[in-house]
Amino acid sequence: MFDFVVIGAGFAGSVIAERAANVLGKKVLVVEKREHIGGNCYDEKISDVLVHRYGPHLFHTNSKAVFDYLSRFTEWELYHHKVLAFVDGQKVPIPFNLNTMYALFPFSLAKTIEKKLLSKYGYGEKVPILTLRKESDKDLKFLSDFVYEKIFKHYTAKQWGVSPEEIAPEVTARVPVSISKDDRYFTDRYQAVPKEGYSKVFEKMLDHPNIEVMLGTDCDTLLRFDFGEGKVYLNDKVFNGKIVYTGMIDALFDFKFGHLPYRSLDLVFETMNKSSFQKTATVNYPNDYDFTRITEFKHIHPTSTDTTVILKEYPKTYIAKRDIPFYPVFTQQNHELYEKYKKEAQRFANVIFVGRLAEYRYYDMDDVVKRALDVFEEKLYE
Repeated sequence: MFDFVVIGAGFAGSVIAERAANVLGKKVLVVEKREHIGGNCYDEKISDVLVHRYGPHLFHTNSKAVFDYLSRFTEWELYHHKVLAFVDGQKVPIPFNLNTMYALFPFSLAKTIEKKLLSKYGYGEKVPILTLRKESDKDLKFLSDFVYEKIFKHYTAKQWGVSPEEIAPEVTARVPVSISKDDRYFTDRYQAVPKEGYSKVFEKMLDHPNIEVMLGTDCDTLLRFDFGEGKVYLNDKVFNGKIVYTGMIDALFDFKFGHLPYRSLDLVFETMNKSSFQKTATVNYPNDYDFTRITEFKHIHPTSTDTTVILKEYPKTYIAKRDIPFYPVFTQQNHELYEKYKKEAQRFANVIFVGRLAEYRYYDMDDVVKRALDVFEEKLYE
């Protein structure tokens, strides 16, 4: 009955399902183990406030192609994300920038460091903290030590459970020192949130007569992977169509080489009888409390209510069958383990692995949409 079977209804799976149905005219079965589509981008209302059930998702991209593609399924509300960090009793902008420096340092010291940063790197540059730590100049060294200790070190320990030096550069580079006075968290060309929320985007993407969605269904109940023959059985019959797998790659192979580590989160929502709680959507707490940040969703999706909803995020080690795997832990050892599973996956000629869990990579929303579009064009378009 189906030409494609897609495992997972997040962005990776939904984009490919939509393309297969609309471009190729194929019949697609989408299998999702949760009771809703949208993956971690799923949103819903609590006390008339639209909240992101699995933590804040802020769309930003420099890709016109990605923005135009998603614009087929939503109107947008312009939104520029700003984040404050609670440091030494003050709430200051992050990523750490010139405004942050003048708020925390004596004026004369801040002025001296600013001149040296502009001379060495130039205005508008973003310098990874571990790069800045290699500086020998005493003032720049002071800056790097301060940012490392007050902004980066303890937050990283809470978020990842390891020291910053143990994490891959692609992660540490995400929190740079910004040599500018731009307080926006992102500087991409396109920054917005879906006018009706992310869940509506997925509903429109999957609203096609050729797409059938099965919620609350584990793929194991429908599919059987024969590792010896390299074949896949759908309802006990060999399936020769395309399978797009977006789930945990180690789980598919029954963890035969061991578990790929993830970080998870305890997400604690609180509804408050007040119109607002904090000045920006997100406030990070690098050094205080067990949670890493508080998000207030009315800043992202404004609404005139007498109540507000906040979310506190408590990072923790992922435990299989108990937690949601949010973030792959990028270390060399874990990468080598993933490569073993990747090699094993090559046994199946008609199975395509795409997405954060299947490729053991951290994708921003625009990245995973682009990745899915590219995979469709390169491997599935006929």
